[in-house]
Amino acid sequence: MSQIVIQHYARPAARRHLWVGLAMAGIAVAFGIEQIAFWLAAHPMAAKGLEASLFAGLATGLGAIPVLFLRRPSERLMAPMLGLAGGMMLAASLFSLLVPAVQSVAASPAAWPLGVVTALAFMAGVALMQQMDRRTQHAHVESIDSNSALPRVGLVVAAIALHNVPEGLAVGVSAAAGADHGMTLGIAIQNVPEGWIVASAMLVLGATPLRAAAIALATGLVEPLGGLLGVVASSLAGEALPLALAAAAGAMLWVVSHELIPASHKPGREAAGTAGLAAGFAIMTVLAAAF
Repeated sequence: MSQIVIQHYARPAARRHLWVGLAMAGIAVAFGIEQIAFWLAAHPMAAKGLEASLFAGLATGLGAIPVLFLRRPSERLMAPMLGLAGGMMLAASLFSLLVPAVQSVAASPAAWPLGVVTALAFMAGVALMQQMDRRTQHAHVESIDSNSALPRVGLVVAAIALHNVPEGLAVGVSAAAGADHGMTLGIAIQNVPEGWIVASAMLVLGATPLRAAAIALATGLVEPLGGLLGVVASSLAGEALPLALAAAAGAMLWVVSHELIPASHKPGREAAGTAGLAAGFAIMTVLAAAF
């Protein structure tokens, strides 16, 4: 793309071809959006799943607002905030994904073999996230310290996207399957402190408060992309829907175990991290019971 732009300025004669290409790309994007809109209109539950993931993603931008006034949360707050997010994601993966999958399998006439396949789908979700983590260069926001070497913004954004995709996937799958049980609201709630942490990390990397908040909002909008994958998977799964739920649960569990629990349990902060984890699980228990 950069070479096309260079040629555009270097050779004025190439401008017509550039504009033709841009026009074709615009038409293709418009056609794709139109087709997605038709598909969502024909699948109302899928539309509900996409809306749910969008709502959860926007909460990240809401959480970024404090950086305009309060800047970075203190180290004493980081542990319980990360623990809270981990506890809510852990409970959501259980109540809204794994339990409905197991209940569906238990009610089938072939519970044993389907149970084994469901467990394999769960492990496949874990393995997929592990492979994505290995193959994607990234830097975690909770490890950013102004007193140490700072990573590039692109690496931090990649880490956040890696974290948000399974969240959107899980919300999309559960909402489209009618098994939300408070997951959407729960993920939205835990995205609020997460947005503050992300935006404050952008401040350390040199962004202005307004730009830091905008970046945090943009990273939250990765979740609808995961939500779109989730609603498509749930629509295509049919009788295999428990497998999609289990795979999403595995992806969520990987994020909690690999990122949030270690980040919230740094030396000297274990008690605060555990308290946050328990509080997050308790909040999701109430939401699951209420919804």
